[in-house]
Amino acid sequence: MDPQSYFNRELSFLAFNRRVLLLAFDDEIPLLERLRYLCICSSNLDEFFEVRVAGLQQQLQGRFAGTGPDKLTPEEQLSRISKSARFQVRHQYRLLNRRLLPALKKNGIEFLAPGAGWTPGVIEWATHYFITELLPVLSPLGLDRAHPFPLLMNKSLNFIVKLSGKDAFGRDTSLAVVRAPRSLPRIIRVPSEFGNGDKFVFLSTMIEENIERLFPGLKVEGTYQFRVTRNSDLYLEDEDAADLRLALQDELSTRNFGEAVRLEVDSECPDSIVQFLLREFRLQPRDLFSCDGPVNLSRLQSLPERVDRPDLEFLTFVSHTPKSLGANRDLFSRIRRADVMLHYPYESSSPVVNLLRKAARDKQVLAIKQTLYRTGTESVYVDALLEAAANGKDVTVVIELRARFDEEANIELARRLQREGVQVVYGVVGIKAHAKMTLIVRREQDRLIRYANVATGNYHTRTARVYTDISLLTADENITVDVQNVFNQLSGLGKVPKMQSCLHSPFNLHKKLMHMIEEQTALAAAGKPCGIKARMNSLSEAKLVRALYRASQAGVQVQLLVRGICILKPGIEGLSENISVCSVVGRFLEHSRVFAFGPEGKEKVYISSADWMPRNMFNRVELAVPVVEPKLRSRVISETLNQHLADNRFSWELLPTGRYRRKRAQEERFSVQENLLQVLNLDKK
Repeated sequence: MDPQSYFNRELSFLAFNRRVLLLAFDDEIPLLERLRYLCICSSNLDEFFEVRVAGLQQQLQGRFAGTGPDKLTPEEQLSRISKSARFQVRHQYRLLNRRLLPALKKNGIEFLAPGAGWTPGVIEWATHYFITELLPVLSPLGLDRAHPFPLLMNKSLNFIVKLSGKDAFGRDTSLAVVRAPRSLPRIIRVPSEFGNGDKFVFLSTMIEENIERLFPGLKVEGTYQFRVTRNSDLYLEDEDAADLRLALQDELSTRNFGEAVRLEVDSECPDSIVQFLLREFRLQPRDLFSCDGPVNLSRLQSLPERVDRPDLEFLTFVSHTPKSLGANRDLFSRIRRADVMLHYPYESSSPVVNLLRKAARDKQVLAIKQTLYRTGTESVYVDALLEAAANGKDVTVVIELRARFDEEANIELARRLQREGVQVVYGVVGIKAHAKMTLIVRREQDRLIRYANVATGNYHTRTARVYTDISLLTADENITVDVQNVFNQLSGLGKVPKMQSCLHSPFNLHKKLMHMIEEQTALAAAGKPCGIKARMNSLSEAKLVRALYRASQAGVQVQLLVRGICILKPGIEGLSENISVCSVVGRFLEHSRVFAFGPEGKEKVYISSADWMPRNMFNRVELAVPVVEPKLRSRVISETLNQHLADNRFSWELLPTGRYRRKRAQEERFSVQENLLQVLNLDKK
């Protein structure tokens, strides 16, 4: 197929990040929430450069041709990425300096600018703070033949200082580097005795205002903050690793010192120093980003927790727990009676936690199995599993050690579980275990009954408050047998199990999705009712995209909700005129994956942990689970598909050009997230 039929994956991600940034510009969103969106946008760019741009630079060094369906070469992609990312960075700092900081000051939250009207009392406090809290941990390094440019950690805050004069040894040093340890707070509160409201100083400002104390007798001509981003992806030869955990630990030790991929520099830094830094990091001009403020905006995310201003945040909410799933209810009999669906964060994840706790204490429960991908350092799920092991249950946990940027936490978690007698499995070499599933085996009236929890995410109690996910509690025999078979496959050896009702990657999920798309295509060609509705985080698997194009050409109405990356071009006559793509980006991160095939009222519906990406289809263990019960199927279609398609407050429509156009209400505004917060707060029986 013509490469022009696809959007570029990397540029599509940057388009998503721009939608996040636009929320930070939205005056109708509470002020501190807008600051959070700015931090998320900055953090997203960090990871994008650490992983995706780093990968492209490696391809360029290896002289690889473009491998994506759009056929852009690494050189072309890097050039376009630089232009798009620079545009975003410029607007991030304009937003911060021209709108957010003035608005914060108006609301009694002020950041003191360098040298701008500091009172004698503030100057005295700042000097004392620098001498007692910062000076002992700052290590200036003069640059000369005996002191070459230092190896700086990934994303660390640093300063390059221009000096004049001779030091005590008679050395004529013109440049020095000062590293700021990560242990230092990036924003420092000014004591309340120096004025009303909440006043803060950026760490960078505090250091710049007192930098001369690090260079006694020398004249400081200028101080400029900078930060280097490095390749942070891990490269393991899984087949050669005798112990995956030990091999991963060894690789983690080098993560902070990979090849440089981006340089962020104070916008006031002289060009001669900028060129010097580019040479030291072996970077090109396109890798340079000028920053009119703190070089790491994501560190501002601590501000909302440091000020007591609920009036500047979203209204708090309490996730609802249906009465029939309360802590004192017989959850096993409730699940046996009918499947239970929970929609996070509108509904609480506590029933899943309570089920695990009850299983840990129930003498009839024999075994518990669970997958853990990201779970956090303090986890109620882990506590329940440890309690079960202490009570003599057979507990098996599949931990994905290679969950990006959670590797260290997962290694430590594996050690902790093993010490307490839990059987820990690392999955399959070369394949990440991404499926979200739990299995409980219970003896009831002389036979074994299986209970399962399968979900689009999430066994992380913190992100369960901000990610939308669908979670299913079931005793359905077909589903629970499938879940058991997947666990056995992960922990043991054997051929691909025959699945009763679930779809399973890397084996049959892609094939079955292709088949279901082709079924709808055939129905359309025969003039019969048909339809496809699907939602996911990302869509980048080319064969599935081509199948959707064929469906559109046959007359199938394809409605897609793709929050992030989308390489499919909708609305092109003769190719995709029957396909629409929308992206909902709002208060909560849309994380559910739901696929519905068939005409309205007769859809076959699946919930899944898998996006429609090559990695999810071919390099991960994923599960797609049918929603069998009619009432739950209707709920899934309404709450995760139809209402999102109707959103005209936080929804963007993807145009054939690749631009996203924000939907505007013609009459009444409708936000699906706000609506579900209200509707699902009603008690459910």
